[in-house]
Amino acid sequence: MCLSVISQAGHIVTFTKARVHLNNFERVRKCANPWNRAFRTSLRMMVDAGEMEKRGSILDVLPDKNEDGEYTSGGLKSEGGKLSCGYSSFRGKRATMEDFYDIKMSKIDGQTVCLFGIFDGHGGSRAAEYLKEHLFENLVKHPLFITDTKLAISESYQQTDADFLASERDTYRDDGSTASTAVLVGNHLYVANVGDSRTIISKAGRAIPLSEDHKPNRSDERKRIESAGGVVMWAGTWRVGGVLAMSRAFGNRMLKQFVVAEPEIQDQEVDEEFEFIVLASDGLWDVVPNEVAVEVAQTEEQPEAAARKLTAVAFCRGSADNITCIVVKFHHDKAEPASEHRV
Repeated sequence: MCLSVISQAGHIVTFTKARVHLNNFERVRKCANPWNRAFRTSLRMMVDAGEMEKRGSILDVLPDKNEDGEYTSGGLKSEGGKLSCGYSSFRGKRATMEDFYDIKMSKIDGQTVCLFGIFDGHGGSRAAEYLKEHLFENLVKHPLFITDTKLAISESYQQTDADFLASERDTYRDDGSTASTAVLVGNHLYVANVGDSRTIISKAGRAIPLSEDHKPNRSDERKRIESAGGVVMWAGTWRVGGVLAMSRAFGNRMLKQFVVAEPEIQDQEVDEEFEFIVLASDGLWDVVPNEVAVEVAQTEEQPEAAARKLTAVAFCRGSADNITCIVVKFHHDKAEPASEHRV
């Protein structure tokens, strides 16, 4: 039996009912100022994998899951048990939530297809929410999605950007968003990114980035921007036109000539050495190196628990941004992964 799950910051479709669940977190201990106290305490913790293995209470820094977008998490698995994933999305210290995510699994032309995406908005949440609603929908409808997946991804990214800009042409807003997506078609993995969200894999215990952040100070990106008539300048960090701290994005109409939504795409065949994928917004990557993210995720059997722990570690390390991550685990030649915790 299949079930569709919808939450404020993302939606999930076509999953087996047995694995869709939302676990409750333990409430933060009551004290005069619980957030500051938890944060100060956690900063004194070592956040390497071994230390966190001994300190399950690191998750106490996160609030209960709720409906107002402050925090949500969940876990699920594909039919057949070859793949399971978990997600965690936390507003953190920000007053508003601009991170969105999307997860889809289905069969297309006889192929098992899984799609995972992180969308980190800036200047507002409209662009990120639009991507959550439309990017994968556009991709799976592309006539070459199965036969030429890389071309389909590239064209769907750019078409979705054009559609978003058209939908906002009568507004005064000029927000934008990143996108980091992982698409599995059978045993072939395609990772695409626009902006500074990131996707890594753990392969034979090693952290391997499958995307490179689009920053204005990247030599190739700076050359592209300046060739288009733009300028990269220092304003607290390197920025396009002194405004935007990333060199590619969806939206951002005023900078569109320079800040494109053309993705960089890497593809790999999934083999026995693939252990898991981590996709996350820069609220995680700004404070958690790739290698540490792999070490943290390795301490948890279930991907939801791994995603929750990564979120908590990023917050404890001082992340001032929204924090959203997805962990996808592969179960090679296993009939069934260990059962998820249920309440």
